[in-house]
Amino acid sequence: VLAPHHHLSGVVMAVALCRLLLLLLVVVAALCPDGAAERDSGSDKKAAAAAKKKKDIRDFNDADMARLLEQWERDDDIEEGDKPEHLRQGPPIDLSKLDPSNPAEMLKATKKGRTLMVFVTVSGDPSEKEAEEITGLWQGSLFNANYDVQRFMVGPNRAIFMLKDGSLAWEKKDYLVAQERCA
Repeated sequence: VLAPHHHLSGVVMAVALCRLLLLLLVVVAALCPDGAAERDSGSDKKAAAAAKKKKDIRDFNDADMARLLEQWERDDDIEEGDKPEHLRQGPPIDLSKLDPSNPAEMLKATKKGRTLMVFVTVSGDPSEKEAEEITGLWQGSLFNANYDVQRFMVGPNRAIFMLKDGSLAWEKKDYLVAQERCA
C-alpha cells in the first residue's frame, strides 16, 4: 500500500538507499585494505611481532627485573663511589716501588680502599657468650681508635672482623695479636 504523497516516499527511499551504500562502503573499506596499507603491512607486522615479544611489566619475575636493571646500568654513567666494590677502579699500584719481601707493604698497596676480612680466635676455650664479649671489646677499642670495623661471630670462639679499608689491616692485626686472649 502506497502513501498518498509519492514524492516523499521516494525521498525516504533515497535516504535509506544512501545510508545503505554508506554502510556498505564502510564495511568494504574495513575488510579490504588499500594499496598503501598493503605496502606498509610488512613493517606493521614486524612492529606487531616485536610488541608481542615484549613482556608486560606486571608479568616480570626477578630475573627479568635483573636483566632490565643491567640494561639500564650498561649505558648509564655511574659515579665511581656508587659502583659496587668489585666494579670500582682501584688506585694505581706501582709494583716496581714495592718490596716483595715486605708483605705488610704489599698488603697496604694492593688492598687500599678494599674490604678485607680478618679471622680472630679467642684462646682459652671460652663460652660463646664470653667470646662474643671479648671480641666486642676488641671491636669497641678499634672503633674508639677511629677504625671502621664490623664483627661477625662465626663459631663458638671465632669471629671475622670486616675492615672497610684493607690497607689498615696490618695495623689492626698487630693490635689484635697483642691482645691477651687472641690466639
